[in-house]
Amino acid sequence: MLLGLGLLLLLVQDVFGTHGVLAMRRSKKEASDIQREINRLESENCRMEEGVESLKSDPQTIERIARDEMGLAKPGEYIFKLPPKLGSASESASASPSGCPAASPPPLRFAPPSR
Repeated sequence: MLLGLGLLLLLVQDVFGTHGVLAMRRSKKEASDIQREINRLESENCRMEEGVESLKSDPQTIERIARDEMGLAKPGEYIFKLPPKLGSASESASASPSGCPAASPPPLRFAPPSR
């Protein structure tokens, strides 16, 4: 009887103990979750590196940022910034779910006709 009770206690310890089967399953799940996060961060890092490269060497990217984000224009161009319509349904729908404001549309640009 004492031997059976001892074996039962060892079995319970193997299943539910600190280094038991359930703990190993939990550790494997945590390891796979961490590996997924590492993979996600590596792909995000690659995208960011590509963005840095395009900022360093791609004139179109540099021009787009200068125009859209900094409001710069080429010589002879005019920039017209229109205020957003107040109370429109598109404003409330354009807010992102995170609570951050949505990016405003780029201003209208045109170059005067050359003479």
